[in-house]
Amino acid sequence: MRSTEIVMAFWNDVWNAHDADALGRFAADDIVIEAGGQKISGTDDVERWVQQFLDHVNDLHINPLESFQNEDGTRVTSRWVLTGTNNGILGTEPNGKPIAMTGTAVWSVADGKLQHGWVEQASFELYHSLLTK
Repeated sequence: MRSTEIVMAFWNDVWNAHDADALGRFAADDIVIEAGGQKISGTDDVERWVQQFLDHVNDLHINPLESFQNEDGTRVTSRWVLTGTNNGILGTEPNGKPIAMTGTAVWSVADGKLQHGWVEQASFELYHSLLTK
């Protein structure tokens, strides 16, 4: 399986299927995610991180806009949009407002598993929009 296919399956089978427990099919046991200035290490902590998103965004859906890999498949970059409705994301009132947050993830892939992910997301812009709408 190409590395981009692993990332696409991860978006679909974990995030879009709302199944944080499926992470182990795509991630190394010692996976590290760096997001928002913090490191989340190991499948248990990454599963909890995913579940927090799922708990705070109703009908969460990741729409990959573009994904590509380097020549040897050890790196994948994926631009995406997360959509759903607000159920308290970013500590806001769970008011059902529509959510659309853009982001980019760069993945290190080895042995068919996600090893390390660097995630940048437009959290500030989302937070601001939830407060002003």
